[in-house]
Amino acid sequence: MIEITETAQQHFRQLLQSQGDDAVGIRISALNAGMPSADARLEFADSGDLLGDEWQVECAGFTLYVDANSIAYLQGAHIDITATGAGTQLVIRAPNIKGQRPDGESSLAEQVIWLIDAEINPQLAAHKGKVSLDSIDADNIVYLRFGGGCHGCGMADVTLKQGIEKTLMAKLPAIRAVRDATDHDTGSAPFIPR
Repeated sequence: MIEITETAQQHFRQLLQSQGDDAVGIRISALNAGMPSADARLEFADSGDLLGDEWQVECAGFTLYVDANSIAYLQGAHIDITATGAGTQLVIRAPNIKGQRPDGESSLAEQVIWLIDAEINPQLAAHKGKVSLDSIDADNIVYLRFGGGCHGCGMADVTLKQGIEKTLMAKLPAIRAVRDATDHDTGSAPFIPR
């Protein structure tokens, strides 16, 4: 169940009134659900926008439509309007939206992907870079592919050995080594040219 405070419901009613007759309610969905970068998205819902599989939360004067693929991630969400120094702010707390860190029984690949998304890629994003899992061989050697500003970057080796490999091996002791599977000669926008 999603909890919407009376203050938030009043706010939504006022917003819907300003939209005229086209908007039939508010639609909420989870973007990047289950990922560390997950966020909630609210938008006006016109009758033509609805797919028919949304979960409906009846509120005073409007309906909140919950995207069907987002239901599990938005379960237990709390929507409120809070006072700030300059006015008010809409606050959505959705404790399940980012998913859960894979447990010890998850595959090594699932654990590596989660750490890449949760810890490594947010740091590489500062240089418009990213990394993804290419493969893991039978000896638990992890092969990664660099993308964005890291693809073709002159510092990719340092990033791999001094940052990514140390992080992954410290958190996942089963990993024996981390290697680069990227053809850096094909990088089109490296952060630091080779």
